[in-house]
Amino acid sequence: MSLELTVADTLPEDRDRAVLVGRAWLPGAPGGPAVVTVRGDRLVDITGLAPTCSELLNRPSACAGVRSAAGRDIGGLADVLAASILPAADGAMPFLLAPVDLQAVKACGVTFAESMLERVIEERAKGDASAADGIRSELRLAIGVDLGAVVPGSPEAARLKDMLIERGMWSQYLEVGIGPDAEVFTKAQPMSAVGTGAEIGIHSASSWNNPEPEIVLVVNARGETVGATLGNDVNLRDVEGRSALLLGKAKDNNASAAIGPFIRLFDDDYGIDDVRSAELALRVSGPDGFVLDGASSMSRISRDPLALVAETIGAHHQYPDGVCLMTGTLFSPTKDRDAPGGGFTHKVGDVVRISTPRLGALANRVNHSEAVAPWTFGTGALMRNLAERGLL
Repeated sequence: MSLELTVADTLPEDRDRAVLVGRAWLPGAPGGPAVVTVRGDRLVDITGLAPTCSELLNRPSACAGVRSAAGRDIGGLADVLAASILPAADGAMPFLLAPVDLQAVKACGVTFAESMLERVIEERAKGDASAADGIRSELRLAIGVDLGAVVPGSPEAARLKDMLIERGMWSQYLEVGIGPDAEVFTKAQPMSAVGTGAEIGIHSASSWNNPEPEIVLVVNARGETVGATLGNDVNLRDVEGRSALLLGKAKDNNASAAIGPFIRLFDDDYGIDDVRSAELALRVSGPDGFVLDGASSMSRISRDPLALVAETIGAHHQYPDGVCLMTGTLFSPTKDRDAPGGGFTHKVGDVVRISTPRLGALANRVNHSEAVAPWTFGTGALMRNLAERGLL
């Protein structure tokens, strides 16, 4: 399936008012990652302001600094986007990377009632996709209430928990979905996320998996949420369904986290209330002609986005390089792809596009984690590269 990245589709609809920060790989000798911003249809290197995205966002008034930074023009955005689609990234043009670098990459699970129910189904199906439909009907009948209306940690949630325990229906996923504590886990290692245009990885051992379109909050070392972007928290449903203790294998594989295209910094035109009301669209276009459309509405999240940030960073846990936090998804695909009752799973070559008007679009092509470009440029390589370029 072909993947195309255009300026109009990639950038926010109000891009003229947006303060956008990203990262791009600069070719040449010595080449390396640069912190960039978008000005008009051009991409501008502002690494002179801060050598890493993490350091930039830890600065006081980062947004004002980006606006006023002189920078260096490195090319037209249309050309950079075209070069960001593999294998064109091997050429002489700069290409986009994930817009975060040293930040921890964390994710929240079970933050929407609909996806919470799907996690319970995975658990009961023990990773068997063919059993999902029957379990789905059984659970909806047994629970008998709108889980989306239950406030996590409330007395009503505690009563529902007691009732489900009596019926033998309680689950660890319901615990984090309606209990007092959110699920926050490590999605990927710093420097391992891929950006728009790159291949995204699915472990070849998985036969039941799906994309997870999410808003990603970008938080500095002081715990301040300073911006937002888009993310794909790829999930191996069969692996996690066999045991939640396999969450690391289900979630953290080569190229299994996509983030981008750019971080939109919070300012007077865009802030946390815009995140709270965001409507995400997802389209999966397969090489077999299969098309799946989905959506995720942040207004239906069970826990406020800033409450999720508070669960992640604070007096109990510091992140000196900042953290980017995937906030969870409403979307859990159930549309049959290959056979009735078989549900959805990815195929190599699927193109996944996640978009929302004020953050733009993140697009990636699916491959096996074992077949995508290996991750070789980590934190140590970044430090050596910046030193070689005289940026440290």
